[in-house]
Amino acid sequence: MQHRKINDKWGLLKPLQGFEAHTSYISLKTAKEKNLANVEKFPWSIRILFEGVLRNYNGKEVTNEHVAAFSNYDPKKPLDLEFPFMPARVLLQDFTGVPCVVDLAAMRSAMARLGKDPSLINPQLPVNLIIDHSLSIDYFNSPDAMKKNTDLEFQRNQERYNFLRWGQANLKNFTVVPPASGICHQVNLEYLAKVAQHTELDGDKKIAFFDSLVGTDSHTTMINGLGVLGWGVGGIEAEAAMLGQPVYMLLPPVVGVRLTGKPGSGITSTDIVLRLTELLRKHGVVNKIVEYFGPGMESMNVPDRATIANMAPEYGATAGYFPVDKKSLEYLYQTGRDEQQIALVEAYYRQQDMFWTKDSPVAEYETVLELDLATIKASIAGPKRPQDRVQLENVAQSFKQALSDGLDVRGFALNPAELDASGLALNEQGVEVNLKHGDVVIASITSCTNTSSPALLLGAGLLAKKAIERGLKRKPWVKTSFAPGSVVVTEYLIKAGLMTYLEQLGFYLVGYGCATCIGNSGPLPEGIAKSIEANKIVAAAVLSGNRNFEGRVNPSTRANYLASPPLCVAYALAGNMGVDLSRDSLGTDNEGKPVYLSEIWPDDKELAEYITKALDRESFIQAYTDIEKSNPVWNLLETSNNQIYEWDPNSTYIQEPPFFDSLSSGEGSIAAIKNARVLAIFGDSITTDHISPAGSIATKSPAGEYLQAKGIIRQDFNSYGSRRGNDRIMTRGTFANIRLRNTMVPGVEGGITVDHETGKQTSIYEAGTKYKQQGIASIILAGKDYGMGSSRDWAAKGVMLLGVKAVIAESFERIHRSNLVGMGVLPLQFAGNESALSLGLDGSEIFSIEIDDTIVPKSKLIVDVQKKDGSTLKVHVIVRIDSAVEVSYYRNGGILQTVLKNYL
Repeated sequence: MQHRKINDKWGLLKPLQGFEAHTSYISLKTAKEKNLANVEKFPWSIRILFEGVLRNYNGKEVTNEHVAAFSNYDPKKPLDLEFPFMPARVLLQDFTGVPCVVDLAAMRSAMARLGKDPSLINPQLPVNLIIDHSLSIDYFNSPDAMKKNTDLEFQRNQERYNFLRWGQANLKNFTVVPPASGICHQVNLEYLAKVAQHTELDGDKKIAFFDSLVGTDSHTTMINGLGVLGWGVGGIEAEAAMLGQPVYMLLPPVVGVRLTGKPGSGITSTDIVLRLTELLRKHGVVNKIVEYFGPGMESMNVPDRATIANMAPEYGATAGYFPVDKKSLEYLYQTGRDEQQIALVEAYYRQQDMFWTKDSPVAEYETVLELDLATIKASIAGPKRPQDRVQLENVAQSFKQALSDGLDVRGFALNPAELDASGLALNEQGVEVNLKHGDVVIASITSCTNTSSPALLLGAGLLAKKAIERGLKRKPWVKTSFAPGSVVVTEYLIKAGLMTYLEQLGFYLVGYGCATCIGNSGPLPEGIAKSIEANKIVAAAVLSGNRNFEGRVNPSTRANYLASPPLCVAYALAGNMGVDLSRDSLGTDNEGKPVYLSEIWPDDKELAEYITKALDRESFIQAYTDIEKSNPVWNLLETSNNQIYEWDPNSTYIQEPPFFDSLSSGEGSIAAIKNARVLAIFGDSITTDHISPAGSIATKSPAGEYLQAKGIIRQDFNSYGSRRGNDRIMTRGTFANIRLRNTMVPGVEGGITVDHETGKQTSIYEAGTKYKQQGIASIILAGKDYGMGSSRDWAAKGVMLLGVKAVIAESFERIHRSNLVGMGVLPLQFAGNESALSLGLDGSEIFSIEIDDTIVPKSKLIVDVQKKDGSTLKVHVIVRIDSAVEVSYYRNGGILQTVLKNYL
């Protein structure tokens, strides 16, 4: 794809020495010499953003004021300065990617209705969609588990996949990596990322620039481990970027983390990232970039760094950036990248003074935190948040204490008689087991945090080997699964001779996909699930993922822990969270002697030998050659060459959304919100999982009832994530999480509220729909960190379609706040220390918000509140529309409406 024309206003275009003739680049050194900015003091990530602004300057989307923002950037005291981020490419996974393509198809339909050329609607920059979120682990612990799960995946997702095939055939600059090929982050890390881009200008000229991206998965940050700057955005923002619109944002503060020391024997990158997640959440890095440097980097390879970068959303950061260095080049070669491309990366980064060595000058940061890697201890995190790190020797006591305290993940206290609850059950093989609190019913080595690291996966294989050799077996109530992020993983495990040992412990390959970490853990054996429910068992899951929020992993697991792949194997052997892995035995060997984890934990030297033996460049080259055509079942799917998608009114997967039904040309206007009713009141840390769940669809839920009315039987419900292309399903699924707690209905879990007209309890969907039909606006009240978690566009789309006009919260997570604006929903933040609780709001009030076209970013408003007893209250709020372009989005009803109006 040809790069847009360069407006070299400041004479910054310089030849790239030692590379192809006629290749130039925007020189940051020259920008410094011309006093455009004090570049050498900038954090490395800010330099990348600055280069993008200079290269894309055109006086319209990118202006003199944006360049001046960087001139005024002080790393130690960054101000709120807006700039446009124009990424080099966009990465989509299928859950969030399908609605992006649905919206593009809907825009084409709207263009056709308005008499315009629909083929004008295309991505304006490279877009890669990887199908990785649709795998569900229905089958496990068998050699044919992957085939059966993959067959089911195609059966369940036929409509979605046919639709994506239409997009692949008819949209320009759009590629699809089919199912069973890997997850988007690992495919990005091992294949898609270029680190330095190289594209054509006019004539025979070319320009080199930093690789960068936005992705519709919050863990897009994993690529930061390779030195590529990118982060997760909502599907709404991604669509705008796809259509050539900048992602407008505030220049972020950057927190430096100086790494020193070297990890002790047996310490994994998972242990390191869990400690960093705890440290950075405590410090507070929301809306900030974290940048790593220091001598400790030298002990980390790229997969280790990618593990740490992956969990940036868990520690709250926009990105977790590692600079490019020698290890980056080694990784590019090892993973099969073209040697000419590697030469480009080295030449470009060195000439930009962006190639890190131990002697590189230290940039300036808002704050610098220190972490001595030698102090890291083996840990897991849980039972419900990634930042709740527990050192391994404290896990058993921590779980027992939480259980006796009522274990908040249950949502209610246990009485003394329930503390020793147990129940008989039949497992998947018909074996009778006795379940009790803390039993691990899921042990899953799953994408994506850890499965890019050969050390972690080969370590799990070695642990399995040593366990088998000592005669250990998994506990019979544990559902084990292995879902790596790349086909290369299974190849090197087989080559190392370790895959067979994982299989003997039940960790058979179940497919390539995100699986357990996103709630696609599949059903537990019926007997196990029924016993857990009947006996109120607090069952546990242990997974090598990055998310363990309530209700996410599996409806039957109340306690969920993040752990390294080797520890997933260890807990499958131990079978219960009450087993102290640092002291208690995992079982007995063939001679009746106890076997301890320390005895079978992989030795560093032995592990290094396996890594050397198992990894080779040719495996990566072979795995990624023609990957877009690698799945024969995908290749046989029907498609059409019709520029306008033929919507099927009977489809329960793909429907034309109503976003453009009443679209008109010309800019819209902002109107006051009058006499709004409260739809729900939430506490702190409400996640996008709570707002728009991606897990299973309950039979007795608005979405489940809708599907049954359409003739869909329970076993064909699939998941919310798989049905994101259907607004009818997703609106009904909004606020349908089984663990959601609305303080308007105390003691009740699930998406329930009070109907203000009748005073009776009803679903949030029914109440919102009723108010909307009656012309009554509704609002949401919430606590701190509203919208934390995955970048879910439907957490904003569904809220808008329910008729919610505003969300008033104590604070917002970055992506969700921008998504609300992008769908025309007004985010308001309580001023000072006020909250719904401190103001005594119970949801019976009527709210009026005086807002009009004069609104400016981050202005202050007074919300008029009328209480049930007739008294009134004035609530001070801050308008969390953070930039001028967001004012325009809000005025037009959202980003997509604004873009389409521009086309018209």
